[in-house]
Amino acid sequence: MRLYPAQTEHAAMPRRAAKRGMDLLLSVAGLLLFAPLMAALALAIKLDSPGPVFFRQERVGQNGRLFRIHKFRTMADAPGGTATPALTVAADPRITRVGAWIRSRRLDEIPQLIDVLRGDMSIVGPRPEVPRYVALYPAALRDKVLAVRPGITDPASLAFRNEGQQLAQAADPEREYIEVILPQKLQHALAYAEQASLWTDVQLIARSLKVLACG
Repeated sequence: MRLYPAQTEHAAMPRRAAKRGMDLLLSVAGLLLFAPLMAALALAIKLDSPGPVFFRQERVGQNGRLFRIHKFRTMADAPGGTATPALTVAADPRITRVGAWIRSRRLDEIPQLIDVLRGDMSIVGPRPEVPRYVALYPAALRDKVLAVRPGITDPASLAFRNEGQQLAQAADPEREYIEVILPQKLQHALAYAEQASLWTDVQLIARSLKVLACG
């Protein structure tokens, strides 16, 4: 299903092929490398609280195509399929004990390697949003931002790695997100969509790994 019509592709075919090749190589290598850790985290999640291992949520992908993102579940499972709010603030009471540890080390993002392997995401690209926030994108920016495949990491995710704390300090977290954070994220996403190259992707991957290593 697509929320918006597909846009004309401007990127050169060799670059797209090389980027997809890098995504496949890194996602397969990552899944193999992290397999023992993923198994241990899955067991910890199951022992800590009832519910599924993975949290899956509908996001808007390239050209407005909807897909369901994979993350390790870090919150108490909503009873009766209750919808989970789109935003999570620091010290959210829904976060489980194991979930807090996983989130503090950003390990909940590892299962998105599955989405990269499936072709729904890339290693590097604008973070995919839920439909309700994509509907707020200015039309002039929306088509450009959605023209590229969303990613696990991007300049905005590095700039707002403490987003939960910022939202927790706001009187109205959703208003803070919509009026302050989202416009800045869109500018980061637009800059990436217009200037990205394999070299900038490699640099962003290196910066992301450094952030993970340093905590």
